[in-house]
Amino acid sequence: MQSYKNKYAVILGGSSGLGLATAQKLAQEGMHLIIVHRSRRSVMATFEENVTAMQQNGANVLTFNTDALHPQKREQVITELLEKIGKHQVKAIIHSVARGNLKPMYSQEGAVLSNEDFKLTLDAMAVNYYDWVSAFAKAELCTPNARAIAFTSEGSSRAWSQYGAVAAAKAALESISRGIALEFAPVGITSNCILAGVTDTESLRLIPGSELMKEKSLERNPYGRLTLPEDVGNAVYLLMRDEAAWINGAVIPVDGGEHIR
Repeated sequence: MQSYKNKYAVILGGSSGLGLATAQKLAQEGMHLIIVHRSRRSVMATFEENVTAMQQNGANVLTFNTDALHPQKREQVITELLEKIGKHQVKAIIHSVARGNLKPMYSQEGAVLSNEDFKLTLDAMAVNYYDWVSAFAKAELCTPNARAIAFTSEGSSRAWSQYGAVAAAKAALESISRGIALEFAPVGITSNCILAGVTDTESLRLIPGSELMKEKSLERNPYGRLTLPEDVGNAVYLLMRDEAAWINGAVIPVDGGEHIR
């Protein structure tokens, strides 16, 4: 039996988009879930319906509607998990937090990115990944051969208008992932980034010019379609398998070949 069965996956930002699709796939494949999210009251009903559906598949789903960026909130989550599930039960920590500033770097009229905007975005979308992995490792919550996975984008190496702060965060995220891959190997944690193709999510639609991005993506993609959240969830599942234990420190494109053009 695969070692991920009946173990927990922590999904940071798991109430929608790539995080939710990943949660749904892992629940189907026999994993239990810990979903940390920050959801408005207006979307809670939909989220709770999704949780119920995952529970009907047999998954135990623990949810925390809290601020994943707040150190004290993180400690509260860890304390509660130690009480509820105990040590060495977490097979995966999946970082899908999308919280950044989408301002231009130059404008004669409107607001532009400030030093503080960069710091906040880097903290949320890059350093926060390390914070959670480090905290879980220190609490001994992780199983042997645990997986840490973060979601990056082509913005880490390409310049997109008004994406400067997020692009810097994605580049930093990939570097931090490589550092985790090296320095957490002694405690049995691998770290990889999944680089999804352009995916029509709420986060994408917040990016200025996202319609043009989707149009260009359709032209570049060998299969002529956008990446789906389910494509990313499937890739995360593959990394859960015992056969993927030797994949470490990689940035893995999940885009149907979009990156080759």
